Amino acid sequence: MSAILSAATLSAAETPAKQVEQFLSRYCLECHAADVQKGDRSFDKFTLPLKTLPEVIEARDIIDQLTLREMPPKKADQPTDEERLAAIRALRAGTAAAQATLQSTGSRTVLRRLSNREYENTLATLFGRRVDTLGLTADFPKEKTARHLDTIGQSLVTSGFLVDQYFQSANRLVETRLGKPATAPQTWRFNKNFVQYEELQGSHKSAFNFRYLNLYEQPNTDTRQGGYGHIEDFRQGVPVSGLYDIEVEAAALHRDTHYDPAIFGIDLSEPFILGVVPGDITKGHIHYPQAIEPLLASSVVPDNTPTRLKFRVWLEAGQTPRFIFPNGPYESRASVITINKRYEKEFSTPVGSSGVGRSHILREGKLPHIRISEIVVQGPVAEPVGGAEEIAVFGPEGFKPERAHDQLFAFATKAYRRPLQDADRAPIRKLYEQRLAEKASPRQAALDAVKLILCSPSFLYLSEVTQENDRRLRPHDLATRLAYALWATTPDEALFASAAAGKLTDDAELKKQIDRLLADARLEGFVDGFLDSWLNMRDLGGMPPPRETNRAYYAEDLPASMKTEARLFFRDMLKENRPVNQFLQADHSFIDKKLAKLYDLPEQKTLRLADGFQKISLKGDSHRGGLLGMAAVLTVSANGVETSPVTRGAWVSENILGIKPPPPPDIVPAIEPDVSGTTTIRERLAKHSTDRACAECHRKIDPLGFSLESFDAVGRWRVNYAKPKKGPAPKIDTSGEFASGETYKDFAGFRDILHDKRDEMFTRHLIRSLLAYSTGRLMEPADEFAVDRIHDKVKQQGLGLRSLVVECLTSDVFRSR
Repeated sequence: MSAILSAATLSAAETPAKQVEQFLSRYCLECHAADVQKGDRSFDKFTLPLKTLPEVIEARDIIDQLTLREMPPKKADQPTDEERLAAIRALRAGTAAAQATLQSTGSRTVLRRLSNREYENTLATLFGRRVDTLGLTADFPKEKTARHLDTIGQSLVTSGFLVDQYFQSANRLVETRLGKPATAPQTWRFNKNFVQYEELQGSHKSAFNFRYLNLYEQPNTDTRQGGYGHIEDFRQGVPVSGLYDIEVEAAALHRDTHYDPAIFGIDLSEPFILGVVPGDITKGHIHYPQAIEPLLASSVVPDNTPTRLKFRVWLEAGQTPRFIFPNGPYESRASVITINKRYEKEFSTPVGSSGVGRSHILREGKLPHIRISEIVVQGPVAEPVGGAEEIAVFGPEGFKPERAHDQLFAFATKAYRRPLQDADRAPIRKLYEQRLAEKASPRQAALDAVKLILCSPSFLYLSEVTQENDRRLRPHDLATRLAYALWATTPDEALFASAAAGKLTDDAELKKQIDRLLADARLEGFVDGFLDSWLNMRDLGGMPPPRETNRAYYAEDLPASMKTEARLFFRDMLKENRPVNQFLQADHSFIDKKLAKLYDLPEQKTLRLADGFQKISLKGDSHRGGLLGMAAVLTVSANGVETSPVTRGAWVSENILGIKPPPPPDIVPAIEPDVSGTTTIRERLAKHSTDRACAECHRKIDPLGFSLESFDAVGRWRVNYAKPKKGPAPKIDTSGEFASGETYKDFAGFRDILHDKRDEMFTRHLIRSLLAYSTGRLMEPADEFAVDRIHDKVKQQGLGLRSLVVECLTSDVFRSR
């Protein structure tokens, strides 16, 4: 009777605050009042709304305890399920409201620094050449993100360690690129003593006495046996940073091998490719992957006949060229072991007891590999006016001591992204004169001043000259925000000139500049950065699947193809102004040969690697089309080992619909994996969700992931789970019911519901994500009016992606502080 009365009392409560107050009074204050305080907790003054962070923490703890049914204790009076759920809902709403208030920036962007990505892009722009060969941010702290966005001011903290890294990076960049000594070109020729990885040395000495440099496998392997080929007599690397001409005599051997192609895990009908990456003996094992190894150049290697291949690459002082086989066999060691077992009788000499020897295979067999017989390195290549960096920093005539001040001020103007003030010029002038007084050469004094500029807060931060009381950004601040939104780097001359003339704040001029920036190749900075943030693509590969069950993922470098498909699709949507609901359901995509094979598309029979990515039709394809059919999304939303409707459902909720699910209580046990494979994840979830408090969230999350069980952890289509040791492979149940009542039978039906019924929710989330990415702050409740206006304008224009981007970048939110 008391339970009925209490339920009636609470259900009649007029406000969430009253509901919580009555719940605590009835079930908690006996143990947690001011005069008792069991567990050092007192709830007699606890009330909604929550006003402080400790109150939010307390509310979350109450939610956890109620969800787990750990409180009230078993011997105490228990609330009904309705009472418990009503209290949980009220407390969750209260914590969400409090977070919005406590974390609010007052709808203004917090002063933020450049992200690591923007930092490197900006330096490449200012110095006129790629800087990824230097690894300037390799030792920086890992970037913190907010909702996966790496541009949010509140998250981009600056620690003392990071400040020290800025000093070191500026010094290294300036001295390496501008402070290098004048060096006459040299020629190095290598055609012997090609010593390689330890386990290869015995076989190579026996077979050809180190006469050749052999590449046996792709770089991404576990055993590292022939994935990287270095020059043993050139381990010290080049003397100064610069352009170097590299000539390689190489041949692709035994693509026509009679050995079973499955041994190598690659398509032997494809020509072999030779790539060049930098190596540094001071940065780790020369045979292993290193943190700094961007691909510098690549070329197809002709079969059988040694051919001279020529490359011009940029190497930093101390770097040595290393050669890789990007489309090479997977795990050379395993291949050799298999060949020695299966083809032992073909060799005239014993294969040996270890099974890993290959000298007999090199002499008599048909092991596919690239053989390099000679390497010639020449450089540094002379460049006009001392190089691109000299011109970019000091102007077309290079450094002139008599014009040092003006040249430094001009560089600082570009670095600070605004006109200089006297307070900006003074420290630059002072340091330059001070270094001259200390007997430094004029050039060295100027280089030290450049380092000062690169360590200035005016460079490292997107500082604003807009006055505190002004709501709208001034032209130079608007130019900077626009450039970093669409290019992830500093404004170019045309955009800077528009700001300097005061035109950029005019609607027509802003739209004109946006159109120009969208048409530029540097838009890649936006496409990559926004997709990494919005869809969390930067985490793709962070939890890779097991090698033994996903060989192609590694052998064909599928993550690179996965990301490229998503980027090309986004770029096409932007260029053609396609409706944004095509992100949810589309009749086309962009794939290469590797993805065609992964997706089991007919194009796998016709595409070649040399064809790259091609736009293909997906009309009538119920498995692909739209983001949720892309391997990139399906892989990043899995955990690498197995799939889960909860994991993928939470990803869809947060990244597609814009609803961040509440975190589970800290002490809720994880869903136990079934190592025997006799039960499905759905059956285990049903047991996990028997508690109504748990079911409250799972009924919203799980239906967003059930249909995605049609895809494995790397996005392959499937109808059954893996076959267990005993019994048949469990069939996948892809049906589900949304919390709102819509039902679906399979992935195609689920996709239809998103496209037809959730498209506005998706569009609004996309608008919020783009505004947050471009302004550097998360959107708040007060911004919903602006989101409404943008949505209405874009809807009138057909909901095209380009229209959406333009409306966001011309909105009051984007143009305000």
